[in-house]
Amino acid sequence: MKVNVQSVNFNADQKLIDFIQRKLDKLDNYFDKIIYADVFLKTENSSDKTNKTTEILLSIPGGELIVKKTCKKFEECVDECVGSLQRQLIKRKEKMNAHV
Repeated sequence: MKVNVQSVNFNADQKLIDFIQRKLDKLDNYFDKIIYADVFLKTENSSDKTNKTTEILLSIPGGELIVKKTCKKFEECVDECVGSLQRQLIKRKEKMNAHV
């Protein structure tokens, strides 16, 4: 799966990009027809400690899935987003199998 990572107002280091790639590659176990993933990393200028936002847009046949989370660390956000996408992909696959 092709993963596009865009970081807004900062440069993401290679370790973070590799981490994101590994996490998103695991989604292929749940749904094998994923076309690509767009990942947007943003930092908010606020005094709050949870100022890191991750948004993942997953393109699959028949539509797109979008998840957005805000946490203290980008790794934590990516974990939560991938977990949410896992549940959505499992539901989507069950619906597709029910119609077949």
